[in-house]
Amino acid sequence: MAKAADVWSDLRLVFWLACLLPFVPARVAAGLYNLSLTTDGPATIGTEVTISASLVIKDNGNLSLPTDAHLYRFHWIHVPLTLTAKTEKNLTSTIHVVGNRPGDFPITVWVTAVDCWMCKPLARSALVLPIKESLVGNLVITQNSSVSWPNSYITKKTLKISFLLHDPSDFFKSASFFYRWDFGDGTLLITDNPVAYYNYSNAGTFTVKVRVVAEWEQTKPDATKGIVQKSGDFSASLRLREALQGIQISAPTLLQTFQKLTMSLKFLGSPPLQVCWGLKPACLPVEDRECHPVLVTGTSLNVTHVFQNPGDYCFIFRAENAISRADQFHRIQVWPSTFQPFVFAFPCATLITVLLVFVMYMTVRSATQQKDIAESPEVTGLKCCCQLCCGSLFLDSPSEYLEIVRENHGLLPPLYKPMKTYNV
Repeated sequence: MAKAADVWSDLRLVFWLACLLPFVPARVAAGLYNLSLTTDGPATIGTEVTISASLVIKDNGNLSLPTDAHLYRFHWIHVPLTLTAKTEKNLTSTIHVVGNRPGDFPITVWVTAVDCWMCKPLARSALVLPIKESLVGNLVITQNSSVSWPNSYITKKTLKISFLLHDPSDFFKSASFFYRWDFGDGTLLITDNPVAYYNYSNAGTFTVKVRVVAEWEQTKPDATKGIVQKSGDFSASLRLREALQGIQISAPTLLQTFQKLTMSLKFLGSPPLQVCWGLKPACLPVEDRECHPVLVTGTSLNVTHVFQNPGDYCFIFRAENAISRADQFHRIQVWPSTFQPFVFAFPCATLITVLLVFVMYMTVRSATQQKDIAESPEVTGLKCCCQLCCGSLFLDSPSEYLEIVRENHGLLPPLYKPMKTYNV
């Protein structure tokens, strides 16, 4: 009995060693690997979903993947999803499941040695699989143009709007589909085709909606056949913008120096716009450092400038929005001004000052002369002489002038001599 007990003890020890030896590398390498999960979900109720788990190295060191894939086993937890198939190949395990009710279902997977479930897992991972009552899919909008902004398209160009059904297992291959389109501008359309073409004539933000209905015949549990229907609502937002067709400039082409120039610009396109302008002697493209940037939120812009030197100039304008870009030039000739304010400013100020000083001097002098005339007859004679020499420049009126002449020359001789009288 003792020998039998010893033999049984030895066998039990050998059994545990056999269980642990294959998994020694896994115990040492535990935590150095990851499980990479991929799935083609979400899915509709009844649709088969595929989930794959692959063992990969966590770091980029000298660690290598196990050479014998048969020494390891993948363990899945997917309840309440129904397992339909499972395959394992080259350290990758794949399962196929079907959901019978809607919800978000967690799925967990880990890897252990094939003969030791109690050992520490080599790697573990999990995901959440959505199962929906409605159809699963999305809208794809394309246009034969390239736009830099997301969800932006060009007006007056045809849009292709496609509905893509997500059905990896061909569950709906026997179903008939109907589509009710709403393009967001009041236009409705019903088709049996998952692709619709539409042309927006106005710029703005629109929401495209489509209701998809699938119908097919299915055998019920009581062996009778009936029509089964599934539906789903999908939408996508898009911005319609007008491409820049050009820039209209309203401004003179001839100007004088020191004259204010006002230029009115109108942009034939959708804002917002990135605008910059430059001024050069010739109409050549400007570099970014030579261009004055302006953010335009509308479709018009006013630019003012004052030229101080005559010559030939060219305004260069560059505008771009999310769709396209436009350039425009405007030539202008600047002539010398007929009145140069800076040239004549100092002489005019000097002349005005001299005139003011002269007027003040003459006023003071006139008052002094009147006082001296009242006291001295010689001054009166001097005034008369000055008045005779200077004429009416210093006289108040012509009558005063005649009075002075009579006082200095006496009476005028008669125009005829009296006849002599002889007495005989």
